Amino acid sequence: MVRGLDHIVHAVRDLDAGADFYRRLGFTVGARNRHPWGTHNHVIQLPGFFVELLTVAEPQKLGSDGFSTHFGRFNQSFLAQREGLSFLLLDSTDAASDAASFRTAGIAASEALRFEREGTRPDGTKVKVGFSVAFARDRHAPEIGFGVCQQHFPENFWNVAFQRHPNAATAVAGAVLVAENPSDLHIFLSAFTGERELQATSSGITASTPGGDIKIMDPAAFANHFGIAAPDISGGARLAALRFRVRDHAALLTTLAAGGIAPNNHIGAVVIPPEIAMGAALVFDAADANGGR
Repeated sequence: MVRGLDHIVHAVRDLDAGADFYRRLGFTVGARNRHPWGTHNHVIQLPGFFVELLTVAEPQKLGSDGFSTHFGRFNQSFLAQREGLSFLLLDSTDAASDAASFRTAGIAASEALRFEREGTRPDGTKVKVGFSVAFARDRHAPEIGFGVCQQHFPENFWNVAFQRHPNAATAVAGAVLVAENPSDLHIFLSAFTGERELQATSSGITASTPGGDIKIMDPAAFANHFGIAAPDISGGARLAALRFRVRDHAALLTTLAAGGIAPNNHIGAVVIPPEIAMGAALVFDAADANGGR
């Protein structure tokens, strides 16, 4: 079974400023949540996918547990160097089974780890949400965190009220990684997603998943495709861009203007470059269900 996109972590140093930025982008931003290992987040939901806007707010709480090691300290180290997209997580129906398959493929970083926290519905009602995460790794991408996420109380997490956005974003279209030689990550990407037949082109490789495409491009292809410079990959591959699908281009532009955000326009897409989007490239387009751009 091919694993689809579940969520991406956008790591920022100032969580309040990050939440304000996403609101100015025209997204509905959830309440501030706190993890026992010291990270805090806000969730921005789309159907079946979310952005986890995250910071390490209480580093003194980082311990020797798995979430501290593989998630908290990873993001702490990431933020010591930069802001931006730090983690790519796929959906899972059985995190323990996925961890076993990662071990077999030689990409496992942990066993399945479970945690629960209190969530808040749009009306303020408190509910329990729970997740199991199995982490993975690739030596060609030490600056990207990878994992799968299994929801234990999905009925308490997903809510259509959080998925309505003034900017007309309706879905995630995909994620984009940049690597000097995309083929170096071919074996990992196949094992990570469960997609055996990756699409290869002169500019990179693509794994088509039920929740959006994962593309790995070389720097020149990334710059040509999005009209912005590729991130620094001297330390290995980077998670560079997140693509959204929108239903109303005019509504998007109106919302961005109201938020004081001046985007780039490139080959029909609206691109928020990293210098504006707190280290991430955020792309809005009308990509079709087969991958579009």
